[in-house]
Amino acid sequence: MRVLIACEYSGAVRDAFIRAGHYAASCDLLPSDSPLGDHYQGNVLDILDHGWDLMVAHPPCTHLAVSGAKHFAKKQASGVQQDALSFVQMLLDAPILRIALENPISIISSRIRKPDQIIQPYQFGHEATKTTCLWLKGLPHLLPTDIVGKGERHVTKGGKSLPKWYNLPPSPTRWKERSKTFQGIADAMANQWGNL
Repeated sequence: MRVLIACEYSGAVRDAFIRAGHYAASCDLLPSDSPLGDHYQGNVLDILDHGWDLMVAHPPCTHLAVSGAKHFAKKQASGVQQDALSFVQMLLDAPILRIALENPISIISSRIRKPDQIIQPYQFGHEATKTTCLWLKGLPHLLPTDIVGKGERHVTKGGKSLPKWYNLPPSPTRWKERSKTFQGIADAMANQWGNL
């Protein structure tokens, strides 16, 4: 199977598909953190029509996630939110038979369509919560592989309860760690969707 992992710098999902015996390539504006497989550094729209059997897309959530709703008016006024939604729609409309698009809880649900499935890392062997929505085309729901505890939480100064894994010290790469796909989810995608 030829698999495109769109908007992925980490290589986590791409490498899981490679380990499962597929040809997989990632694409992102950033270089890949993993040297294992092929990586196209550039705009994914340039390679959507290259004969892929499956695409797993991770479009940036910066202008879409409801966690940043207090900034929506400014993002709508500047046009960046509509640009982000248009990009998501282009990915969903790609000429690829099987597509999975993942994002946190976001305005994709109200502006494009509701997700087909919502998953959590604790369903795939990680004691953590990170609500992840999946918009699917031609793919079945991911089945949980190893349900464990939800993990520790901490309370912020503002009184919010957040997953402890999310409480990383400030650093230039903190956003990368927070956005990376949990390995158990990446493996489930490769093992379940790669066998269709």
